Amino acid sequence: MSFTDQHRGVLILDFGSQYTQLIARRIRESGIYCEILPYNVLSDEILSKKPQGLILSGGPSSVYDANAPQLATELLEVVDCPILAICYGLQLLAYKLGGEVRPSSKREYGYARLNVEALDSPLFVGLPKEIDVWMSHGDEVISMPPGFRITAVNNKMLNAMEDLSKRIYAVQFHPEVAHTIWGKQIIQNFLYGICHLESNWSPRSIISEQIGNIQNTVGDSSVICGLSGGVDSAVAAALVHQAIGKRQICVFVDTGLLREGEFEQTRALFERSMNLKVIGVRASDKFLSALAGVDDPEKKRKIIGKTFIDIFEEEAQRIGSVEFLVQGTLYPDVIESVSVRGPSSVIKSHHNVGGLPERMRLKLIEPLRELFKDEVRKLGHELDIPAEILNRHPFPGPGLAIRIIGEVKYEDLKLLRNADRILEEELKLANLYQSVWQAFPVLLPISSVGVMGDYRTYERVIAVRVVTSTDGMTADWARLPYDILARISTRIISEVCGINRLVYDITSKPPSTIEWE
Repeated sequence: MSFTDQHRGVLILDFGSQYTQLIARRIRESGIYCEILPYNVLSDEILSKKPQGLILSGGPSSVYDANAPQLATELLEVVDCPILAICYGLQLLAYKLGGEVRPSSKREYGYARLNVEALDSPLFVGLPKEIDVWMSHGDEVISMPPGFRITAVNNKMLNAMEDLSKRIYAVQFHPEVAHTIWGKQIIQNFLYGICHLESNWSPRSIISEQIGNIQNTVGDSSVICGLSGGVDSAVAAALVHQAIGKRQICVFVDTGLLREGEFEQTRALFERSMNLKVIGVRASDKFLSALAGVDDPEKKRKIIGKTFIDIFEEEAQRIGSVEFLVQGTLYPDVIESVSVRGPSSVIKSHHNVGGLPERMRLKLIEPLRELFKDEVRKLGHELDIPAEILNRHPFPGPGLAIRIIGEVKYEDLKLLRNADRILEEELKLANLYQSVWQAFPVLLPISSVGVMGDYRTYERVIAVRVVTSTDGMTADWARLPYDILARISTRIISEVCGINRLVYDITSKPPSTIEWE
């Protein structure tokens, strides 16, 4: 998947906004292909993709900050497509093109009432005169660059502007967030009415394109696919199976970091329900030995990534004539592992991206690398993957290793598996499992005083994390009923010997990530 004659799409330049991925999500939902690139990418790379539209994201900086992310002025002169600038993007354009920006006397965060001054603006076609929008900014534009006109105001201050001759449109608010009620319409006005794009980004088109890409890449070779037991690797395996059939051999590794019964049950499920050829590899001793004494989360991820690759390469050598490794890498894995988010730093090295060794004998095939999780599930439905696989909660490739804060020990894995099983059982009994995105316990590296019967205890603490989300890029903590939380707590503390306290994680993403490590 890339910018082609078939998928003429939109490029998003990221200036560090927490909402950049939401912009991409809204565009994809509209059936248009898009990619996110850092703000400082070379102009030649942008031009080589021939985008039909360019979006400048928001960001936390002021245009006057010493290290504020900048925009190459020459890009505006050479890029041959409409531009939509959002929040910081608007301020940066105004500043670069001769307008004036200053710190606002009153910073705006949250709801605001927007008055559309130019109902004939292509960006505001079909909208009412007044709309509720979502603001998040500290600076404001007090004078526009030459050639621009005001298209919307808030409290009599400029909030949107445009230069029709240059096809530049800019808004101070965030149309990509759900709180901007007409935001979807504004984005689609830009995509369809201004950029003249056609909706052709769909699960069926992705499958057709990827099957052709896989066949061209693989030729007559065989491939191995690293199954994790989760949705992503299952969909990747199904896609490759459609492309080359039995020349794909799936490898499912018992890392010793899986949930209770996961290895046996999942392997049987893949073979029975998806007609995949699966080799099971028992390697728990290898993983636990490699992790011994390691408590840094980045090191744990990198060790696990390298150990996976070692095993896959050993299996490939044993099978013979294998040149490629299939992975279920997703777009969020890439975004969070590589600083594609403009000035933001790497969030974490996913074991299958930043955790890979520098030298590998196998070449990677990652058919889902540019997709979000919900897009992958839609592909899974098109590929007729059974619901019992497709509706599973996401489970990280490094497994329970990143749900144990600190060093990974056999006894701690035992505690965590038991707690995990109870949490899943209670959510399913309450018919809540499918209504949340992800639920799991985290074993903390602390102990607390407790009383059980007539005895004082000093045992470990479990944190329970349950979130709602649509794509995993943003998430909110699930408001579980108190009686469900009480049952989960009672059962874990009563049934898991070694745990005497349970806490519930009530932070969203951002500022936290979903996983603790």
